[in-house]
Parts: sequence; structure tokens; C-alpha cells
Amino acid sequence: MNRTASLARLQNELFDICIIGAGASGAGCALDAVLRGYKVALIDKKDFASETSSRSTKLIHGGVRYLEQAFKKLDFAQLKQVRHGLEERHIVLKNAPHLARPLALMTPVNSWIEGLYFKIGLTIYDRFATNDTLPKSKWLTKKEVLAKIPTLDSKKLHSGVLYYDGQLDDARYCLALAQSSSENGAAVANYVEVTGFGKDEAGKLSAVLATDALTGQPVTIRTKLVINCTGPFSDHVRLMANTALSERIRPSKGVHLSLPYSTLNSEYAMLIPKTSDGRVVFAIPFEGATMIGTTDTECDEIDAEPTLNRKERQYLADTLNPYLAKPIDPGELRAGFGGLRPLLAADPSRSTKNLVRDHEVEIDEISNLVSLLGGKWTTYRLMAKDTIDEAQYLLGEPRNECGTESHILAGGEGFRFEAWQELVSKFTLPEDVAKHLMRKYGSRAAKVGELVVDDPLLKERLSPSNPYIRAEVVYTVRNEMAVTPRDFLARRIRLEITDWNETLNSLPVVADLMARELGWTEEEKKKYADAYAIEIGRFISDAR
Repeated sequence: MNRTASLARLQNELFDICIIGAGASGAGCALDAVLRGYKVALIDKKDFASETSSRSTKLIHGGVRYLEQAFKKLDFAQLKQVRHGLEERHIVLKNAPHLARPLALMTPVNSWIEGLYFKIGLTIYDRFATNDTLPKSKWLTKKEVLAKIPTLDSKKLHSGVLYYDGQLDDARYCLALAQSSSENGAAVANYVEVTGFGKDEAGKLSAVLATDALTGQPVTIRTKLVINCTGPFSDHVRLMANTALSERIRPSKGVHLSLPYSTLNSEYAMLIPKTSDGRVVFAIPFEGATMIGTTDTECDEIDAEPTLNRKERQYLADTLNPYLAKPIDPGELRAGFGGLRPLLAADPSRSTKNLVRDHEVEIDEISNLVSLLGGKWTTYRLMAKDTIDEAQYLLGEPRNECGTESHILAGGEGFRFEAWQELVSKFTLPEDVAKHLMRKYGSRAAKVGELVVDDPLLKERLSPSNPYIRAEVVYTVRNEMAVTPRDFLARRIRLEITDWNETLNSLPVVADLMARELGWTEEEKKKYADAYAIEIGRFISDAR
């Protein structure tokens, strides 16, 4: 992906479809459309997956909670969500095997009645998953549970029910969708902010008016159709296209915190079935940390980035502590993050935690704007298919059928995790670094390794306790459109969401390497580094 080349295309070509928003749904739509033969532009006002799509619980799932609500409340919309999620789960795992993998989750129970309840529920959950090969759920003894998660409180534990879902690196999965779109012909660019629309004589959208957020230069994108995939910000784009529209999105804030891996000391995740507000909470191993989340609170303020605050930190700690032999020490907090869910509300009186995570494709007959509203990560591909089906009808040009079900994403082609051994022998990389590169770059990991041949200094770690190396900064700038330190530290690698202190420690080296690659002046380098350091400082302050 080359940003300069993409910006030139955006200015000079006529597109069939311009997609606003490069999160999971927007990047998914771009890939679907370009594979069908359309000429596609994909833009985002920030980086790929910079909002909701990088701030999930990192699970690929049908939704155990939705299944429970479906049966308790006879809510068939919830049941449909579970079915769709489990139908798509195996596709998400299959199409990017370097970024998504099966995850075992344990549900601790305190009595045989509780164990029976969860075993029955998770057996039903298994039955809905008809298209994949994940292991089925099991009811384990207390001894078996403690062998898998040794930090649990043995005095309170009766047994546990084990089941399987999927886990993904959400930001890099979204990036792989954008990369795959670009490699199949789409013009893809981050940091292009929409400021308005051009319209034809009939009032239909004919151009997207935007600004290059890095240079301030205007960008005009001529297009036959515009698709709005901006998640919690969808109403802003909808009203920009047609001020007479009513708002449709009810944003909900969810937060996560990161603790040391030793909190669970396990590769098994944990589902906490009982919380004070009726949700479920997950404790999940991720990137050498234990990640706990999520919350669900109403959120009217969407202009400022949502962050983890002290009350939310305490709620999540209080939710996990009853299951642990040793309570969480507040001083062990390593990082945290917040995100906004784009919940679609037909009934404004319902609380956000009771809203279905379903999606809708809306077509505004006045402006011809297509908006993909609502949805969740696991069903991104189905959401994109529904949207491009509608776009195909509006454009009136029959093209190919949807081909994303079997399309392997960038880095997944011929992926073999065992190839990490080749990275060790060929580039003399440490084992943990080689494994990390395989999990992030897949079959393209050797391209990162090749950089250290020409410059051995690029083999050095960015952080002593993590497997990230300097060569990754250079590679992501040249190949993955990383243009700010946060692009790299938060989304190309995931250090920001697992360890704030190590993020700050790594920042000077990252800024130096990016300055060299992007030709920044000393003043520009200082501006980017200082601004990011201030942001991390605010996150730390809010959480404490």
C-alpha cells in the first residue's frame, strides 16, 4: 500500500464506489466490491481500525450471552445473531490463519447445578456451530480446571465448563482486509477526512470532498456511489449527506484493562458469567498480557476518545477477583483502552446492553448514500456482502458474485506457523521474535527478516520484555501505510493496549526510525512524539 500513489488516484480517477471508514465493515466492503470487479476507493479520517475495530475483546464468536438472552426472553433476533456469528466464525479463522486462531475458554462454576446449567447452554452453542471443527464443550472437574488455570481460588471452585471460540488480532485483521483490497486494485488511504459532498443536478452524491489530514491539502473523489461505514460516527456522515435524516445510532462505551500474564498464568481464557450489571466479562491472554473486559455504558459524547477510568478499572477488577486466589493489585495495571459500539436502536427506551448487535443497510433515496449501520466484528464479512449486494443493485451493473468467503487475506497465503524455525536459522532471530513475526505478518514475515540483513541494528528489540524489533517499524512504514508513531505502536504491533510504560520507552526509537523513513524534520519528529506521549499520559491519568 502506497499512500502517495493512492492519493493521486483519489484525485484523478472516477470510482464506482467510495467507501468512507476503514474499519472492519469498510475494509470488508472494499474487498468484496473490488473482487466483484468494481473500481473502489477506501478512505478513513484516521488510521485503519483506529476506532471501534481495534478495541474489541479480540473474540470471534456467536455470543454466549446472546444465546442465553434468546432463550430467557424468547428473543429470536438474538438467536439469529448467534447463528450468523457461528456461521461466520470458521470463515474468519480460515481466511487469515496467522491472525486468528481457536481459543479455549473456561467458565468456572460454584455448584453442580450451575455446572449443569452452563453445560446445557454451551452444548446448544456447539450445536449451532455446524461448519467448523473446533472442539466441543466439556464439563471438567475441579482438578482439571486448576491444572489449566492455576491462579483460580480452589476453595470456591466446584468445577468448570470448557468451550471454544476464536481469537483475532482485530487491528491487524482489519489491516489485512485493507491490504488485500489494495492488492486487488482499490485505492486505499488513511488520514483522509471527509468535509462534505458534491451532488449532481438530481441531488445524488457524485463526489466526496475531503482533506488530507497530514498536509491539509483538499482531496476531491469523484464517484458513482458512496458507502458510509463509519460505525458510531455514521449519523454524522448521514446528516452531512441529507440534513433531514433522523439519527439511528446509540453509541455504547466498552472498556478493557490489561494486567500481567501471571494474573491467570494460562493460555486458557475465562468467561465470568456473573457480573453486577448482568453482562458477561472475559479474561483473555493476549500479547503476553491478561486482558479483561468489557463494560457497557451509555455514551453521548463521541468526539473525544473513550478511555478507561478508575471506576471502570475497579468494576473489572471486582468482577474477576472473586475467582482468583490472590486479588488483583491495582498497581499491576499495565494498560487499558475504551471503544464505542455502533448499536442500532429502533427503540430509544431500551438500554444499550439489551440492544441486538445486528446490522442494517440503509439507502437514503434523496442523496443515494448507502450506510452500513450496526453489526459486530465476527459478522463483518456478511455485513459487507449485504451492503455490496445493495450497491450492485443501485449501480445497475451485474458483476461477479461475492467471493470473500474463500479469499485468503494478505499474509495468509501458504501460511505455516512452523516456518518460524526458518526465520531463526536464516536471519539468526530469537525464537520468540520469529514466532511473533509469523503471527503478525504470516507468510510475509521473511520480508521483515530481510531488512536485518542490510542493517543488523534493525534486529534490536524495541522493548526488552517484548518480541517487537526495529525492522518492523521500517517494514510497516514501507508496506502497511504506518505514518505516525501511534499507527505503529497501537495497531501494527499492539504494545499500546498491553503496556503503557513500554510504549513510552519505545517511542523515541520508533519516532527516530519513522523520521528517517518519512523524511521528517526534527521539529516534525518532536511534534509527533510529544503529542503521542501526552496521549499516553492522559490514559494513565484517567485510569488512576
